[in-house]
Amino acid sequence: MPHIKVRDGEHFDRAFKRFTKACEKCGLMAEIRKHQRYMKPSEARKRKSAAARRKYKKMIRMQARNFG
Repeated sequence: MPHIKVRDGEHFDRAFKRFTKACEKCGLMAEIRKHQRYMKPSEARKRKSAAARRKYKKMIRMQARNFG
C-alpha cells in the first residue's frame, strides 16, 4: 500500500491528490477494478480468447503496414 508524508501546512486536498496518484502509479486502482465483480470461468476464457484474437489481428495489420 502506498503512503505519503503530509508536509507542514499542506492542504488535505493536495495530499489526497498525491496519495491518489501514488495508488494509480503502483497499480492498486487497476487491481481493485479487476476484482470488483465475479467473472465465471467460461466468461474469463471468452474474454481471454477475444483478447488474443484482437492482438493477433493487430500484429497482422502491423506486419502488412511494414511490408506493404
